[in-house]
Formats: sequence, C-alpha cells, structure tokens
Amino acid sequence: MSDESSTEERTEEPTAKRLEKAREDGQIVRSQELSVAAMMIGTALFMYLFGGYLVIKIGEIFSRGFVFDRKDIFDAHLLPFTFGTHALESMLVLLPVFALTIIIAFAAAGLLGGYNVSLKALAPKASKLNPLQGFKRIFGMKALVELTKALLKFGLVGSVLYIVVSSNFNALLALGFMEAKTAIFGAGDIIASGVVWIALTLIVAAGVDVPYQLYEHNKKMKMTKQEIKDEFKDTEGRPEIKAQIRRKQREMAMALMMDAVGDADVIVVNPEHFAVALSYNPSSAGAPMLVAKGVDFLAQGIREKAKEKGVPVFSAPTLARALYFTTDIQEPIPEPLYYAVAQVIAYVFSLNSLNKGATETDKPNPEVPLDMQYNTDGSLHQV
Repeated sequence: MSDESSTEERTEEPTAKRLEKAREDGQIVRSQELSVAAMMIGTALFMYLFGGYLVIKIGEIFSRGFVFDRKDIFDAHLLPFTFGTHALESMLVLLPVFALTIIIAFAAAGLLGGYNVSLKALAPKASKLNPLQGFKRIFGMKALVELTKALLKFGLVGSVLYIVVSSNFNALLALGFMEAKTAIFGAGDIIASGVVWIALTLIVAAGVDVPYQLYEHNKKMKMTKQEIKDEFKDTEGRPEIKAQIRRKQREMAMALMMDAVGDADVIVVNPEHFAVALSYNPSSAGAPMLVAKGVDFLAQGIREKAKEKGVPVFSAPTLARALYFTTDIQEPIPEPLYYAVAQVIAYVFSLNSLNKGATETDKPNPEVPLDMQYNTDGSLHQV
C-alpha cells in the first residue's frame, strides 16, 4: 500500500486537515521577492517624504566631522570619543528608516501565508543531514528555478543601476567639485532616483514570484486519492471501529434502561410484542416519564426485569403501542395520553396501598385518542 501511494500521482486538492498539518510543520507560502519589493517601496516613499530632512541632518554631522579642535588632534582619547559621538548621532538619524524596514519586512512576510510559529520547523531533521538529500536540494529542479530567478533579478537590477549611473555620470563627477552640503543634496537626488527605479524593478520580480510560490505550494500540498481515503478514515473513524463503538453504546444504553425498569411504577404491555415502563412522582407537578421501552425480545426482557423487581405489569395493547410510537426514553408522556395513563397509575397505586382495596373488577380500560391508535408496524389504525 505504501509503495502504491508513493508512486500514485498527486491530483487531488489538499484538504483542510492537510493544510492545517502543513502549517504546524511550518510549511506556508512565502515570497522573498515580495518582502524585498515591499521594503524597497516603503523605504523609497519614506525617503521621498522625509529624505530632505535626513540629508540635512546627515550633512550637518558630516560637516562637523571635518572640524577638529587642537586638543582633539593631540589627545588620543578624545578622537575615538568624537568619532563615536558622530557615529551614534548618524545612527539615531537613520533609526526611523531601519525601524520602518523591519516593520515592513514583518508585515510583508504574512501577506501570503499569514503568520505562523512552528517549533517543528526549528527541530533538527535527519533528512537535512543526509548527503543524498542535500545533493537533491542543491542540484534539483527547485534549486535550478531559484538560481534562474536570482540570475534574472541580478541582471534586471544590474541593468537598472547601469542605466541610472550612466545617465547621471557627469553629475556624479561634478559632485567632487561642489561644496559638501550641495554635493550631499545632489547625491541624495541621484540615490532617490535609483531607489525608485530599483523598486519598480523589484515589483516586476515580485509579480512573477508570488504566483509561482502559490502554484508551487499548492502543488506540494496536493494529495493522492489513497491519502484522501486514509485521512477520511482517520477523521471519521474506521467502519469496524465505529461499529464496535455503536455496539458498546447500545449495550451501555440497554443496561441503563434495564436499571430504570426496576425503579418504574408500572409496565404497560401489549401484552407480548410491546412493553413500556412508566415512572411517576406524585409530589412533583410534572407528567409521568417513560423510562424504558422495547419490542419483541427487548419487551420480554423488560417484563422479566419487572417480575424480578416486583414492578406491576398492566396489559393495555392500544395504550402500550401509543406510548411506544409517540414518546422517547426519558421524555414525559404526551398530553393526549394524560387521562389514560392517569387511570393506569391510579389503579396500580391502589393495588400497592395498605388496604388493598382495588380488585380485578376495578381494573380500568384506558381509552386512547383515535389519532394515536397505532398498529404493530407503527402505522395509524384506520377506523
């Protein structure tokens, strides 16, 4: 069976259970190109809006770096302190850019597959230490596709950078003859232009990579027909196990019902085919409850249990069938049968009273409404 499953073609769409298990194993859709493109675009927009301020602040720090005091030159301890101060000020100025990049990277990572923390993905796997599997990862089709994408992206970005540099070559040479502040502004314009063009290039790369990653993930998650069947069996339960569970449940329910027969007040019988056990608490305002019922062999068991426990048995075929077909176990009897059942229970209670006043001639003949008179097969009796 395992050999057949391994060679069988994966043609079926993944089930929800399969996708959930993949998430637990850390297998979700990810597009590195989408994250890089989002970071570049976010950074470019930020620089477009606040780049002038950042350039001015960096220019001021850069300018102060060329101003030396006499004591800074001759004191070996002050020079590193001064350099460190300028470096820290530069980092604080650029901190919003770094923070924005981290936030965008985190947000972009969850755009396709959502966020998922899987300890299984961090656990060591023997397959990663297998040299044969390593060669397959290096020289396999997936590695070839990734290499092709990397070369195409490198060529595309490199071409854009070449165009940006070549078109601004004279301007870059002129920066060396300008004042520091003017040169910084000029360099900022060129860098901003280059970032915008590179961001547009990465959008194209992400537009190609995202559908590819979705396709590859869906292809990897697909299942064989045998896997679908095995999962259904595991989810719904194997037929033989379900049959055993149902049998055990029936046995437990039967035992509980038979125990309830011993506490019943009266057993209404057919007299052979049907048996219904009723219980009534005179101190409560509720209707009598049906605590057990059965037909044929089960009815015989109820009668034997009643005889063993000394529970009175009342023969009323029409009433027994009406109760059997209209009332489930542990449910109160229906209202149209109140009077008929009250006659039976009153007669039984009089038999159990101390004076034993009731006789066979006092035995009632309970009447059942026409719309509740059933035949033995459960069909309504036709008058």
